[in-house]
Amino acid sequence: MADLQDDLRPATEVGRADEPYPEEAVIVGPEAYEPVSDPDDTPLTRARAVLAAHPVADGCSGLPWVLRRLPWYDLELGESAVEADVPRLRGGQVGAVFWSLRLPEGYEGDRAVGTTLEQLDLAKAVVAAHDQGLRPARSAGEVADARNCGRVAVLFGPAGAAALGDSLSVLRSLHTLGVRVLTLTGTSWAGAAGLTRFGDEVVREMNRVGMLADLSHASAPTIQRVLTISKAPVLFTRSAAHALRPHPANLPDELLTEVGEAKGLCMVPLTAEQTGPAVRDVADHLDHVRDVAGAECVGLSGTFDTGSAHPQELSDTSCYPRLVAELLRRGWEEADVALLTWGNVQRVLRGADFAAHTAQQRRPPSTATIAALDG
Repeated sequence: MADLQDDLRPATEVGRADEPYPEEAVIVGPEAYEPVSDPDDTPLTRARAVLAAHPVADGCSGLPWVLRRLPWYDLELGESAVEADVPRLRGGQVGAVFWSLRLPEGYEGDRAVGTTLEQLDLAKAVVAAHDQGLRPARSAGEVADARNCGRVAVLFGPAGAAALGDSLSVLRSLHTLGVRVLTLTGTSWAGAAGLTRFGDEVVREMNRVGMLADLSHASAPTIQRVLTISKAPVLFTRSAAHALRPHPANLPDELLTEVGEAKGLCMVPLTAEQTGPAVRDVADHLDHVRDVAGAECVGLSGTFDTGSAHPQELSDTSCYPRLVAELLRRGWEEADVALLTWGNVQRVLRGADFAAHTAQQRRPPSTATIAALDG
């Protein structure tokens, strides 16, 4: 492990904020981007060099649900039954990953809450059992610390909104347990018509505690309402460009423009269904999102171990250098690649902490109920 740590260079923070943070809210300050040296000057070599300094922050992994069904596994040694074990995470130079606590369709009420807690308990146990390769993280600072110690930072979420059981107390409890992202779909208060009054209060309370909203698969009215009222950046953990591929979870240009104006983050999934069957198709979506929303608003979402089919040459997490090499061939500046892979996620995490710090000075924990607001 010491050899591995010696080989890893500390990750440089890349990301910008719209306004200065109070001293108490600063976790890791942004540093100036410096181009990496490239003696061989080939795209793949350059890709690995960039990723060594600015590793991938992967927006969605379905590993916890897959591990529920395996009688035995060793993620440190390598596990053929999954797509994102520790050797392949290291091979792809992944520095952080969001572990999805997804719920099967139709789960609601106590069943949804219980299943989410079971997955979270399993995810924590898995990280603890593989502490030579993985480390739990709840903030931008902890993500950077994990990377600098030679570990892959694991953030818990997105969880399904049904896991709240329509209770803001459960929301706060999930945050205390480590959940950092909530997908706002599949509930009575976040549906096709948008957010209800209780839905508005959920978003405000998420801002207050520091939990990020994931709007992938959300309706356009819900997306627009959250962009309007949220004081923290929002995520789209599995959304690409609708103009290139008309998948329901992909974003049309008008919404991408709004995401860019709000400094949200659209994380393009590596799935054949949403982006296409080849590396160049994924790169096309990254080009498009960057052009419409801006370089600070595009990220990566492997969606490995979610049951999705992946593009050729992107079958598991070890393949990220191939995608970055394709972007470099297309003329992407290394600074923009650094934002894509690492800096934008760090910015969003810092933004959530800053919004929480500000909100907690202004309002106590909400005691609102769905019956009082929507009944």
